[in-house]
Amino acid sequence: MNGVWSRGDGNARVRIDNCGAALCATNLWIKPGTPSEKVGDKLIMRLADSGGGKLEGKAEDPQRGLTYNLQVNVSGNSMTTRGCVLAKIVCKSVNWTRTP
Repeated sequence: MNGVWSRGDGNARVRIDNCGAALCATNLWIKPGTPSEKVGDKLIMRLADSGGGKLEGKAEDPQRGLTYNLQVNVSGNSMTTRGCVLAKIVCKSVNWTRTP
């Protein structure tokens, strides 16, 4: 999962790397005009293997003061993330492609 990933909508590129006992996704590039995101923002992910190539856990967004329930599915050079808030009532899935 570590490496550089491009968001499916073309609005962001992140680097996922170890940061202590967690993983951090750090914004490397944000499409100009994308609201509420900037280069350097981090998402701190504490994930555990839930089987079948999936990871589950929590993600903390310190810039916005939010914590998400997060599911991650990585298959080769493709990744899908699903983040939920409000007791998993409000969720959003995002597709990613590994960038060489």
